[in-house]
Amino acid sequence: MMSQGDRIIRLRTVLDRTGLSRSTLYRKITEGSFPCQLKISVHGAGWHESSVNQWIADPCGWRNVGCSSPVDRPG
Repeated sequence: MMSQGDRIIRLRTVLDRTGLSRSTLYRKITEGSFPCQLKISVHGAGWHESSVNQWIADPCGWRNVGCSSPVDRPG
């Protein structure tokens, strides 16, 4: 659930903040070791800023517990 004031951030912001490459980010999502995307429009997705911040604080200890399948992404 999104907390009050929690923003949705897009891919470029997530990549900039984490230092991950796009391919590594999507691999981690598939493995369950990075927060899942949220579908925000027909062709758009983003992440809860708080989830990304939690991952940044403890990337090795973070595990996704409530993720359904990741949002489809362009090939």
